[in-house]
Amino acid sequence: MKSRDPEIHSGDLVFSGTRVPVDTLVDYLKGGYDIGEFLKVFPTVTRWQVESYLEVSSKALDHCGDNHA
Repeated sequence: MKSRDPEIHSGDLVFSGTRVPVDTLVDYLKGGYDIGEFLKVFPTVTRWQVESYLEVSSKALDHCGDNHA
């Protein structure tokens, strides 16, 4: 789903098999764009990759919240 490689974007976290940084998705969503618009601009990223990343991130945030409650 995602990977790091020092040869790609200086080791930034990217969607596997692409050169698209995960942070780009976050920036798009924060800017009010939806997943469909992101996928049109970055066709090498799959909907599955985006949805999987968001699900894992959401669970991680939920887990962090549980630890601080």
